Amino acid sequence: MNNEINAIGRYNSTLKNNIDTLLKNELIKYGHSDIKPSYGMILYLVFNEGEKIQIKELYNRINKNKPTITEMINKLVKLGYLEKEVSREDKRVSFVKTTKKSLEFKDYFQKISNNLLKTTFNGFSSKEKQEFIRLFKKANNNFNNLV
Repeated sequence: MNNEINAIGRYNSTLKNNIDTLLKNELIKYGHSDIKPSYGMILYLVFNEGEKIQIKELYNRINKNKPTITEMINKLVKLGYLEKEVSREDKRVSFVKTTKKSLEFKDYFQKISNNLLKTTFNGFSSKEKQEFIRLFKKANNNFNNLV
């Protein structure tokens, strides 16, 4: 057991690589190889916030630094999946919103997300899924306290 605990970095890295590989293969399968797996959280938040979200909210909800998120947003805009919009009420406030291209991709995005969950939790009981998420969040929170 102690060797398994010491290998946490390897397990985390392997899981991340397996998830990235699955997502890349799914994106290719559905004809969207231009999207990187790392863009998924941005699209997820935009799709689930009524197809429009304040950019500041993305900065607050995605666990990456601001320049990285800005770069991903700009890439999704350049690829035609998102569009930037400035608030009419307050010019300091910017949003990103869906485009026709991203809305056409939305069903595929959901299929890919479902396959990711199905694959990740294959063989898990409902209780094990909840416990895995609880412990995963607890471990992540330990790192939030370091900064």
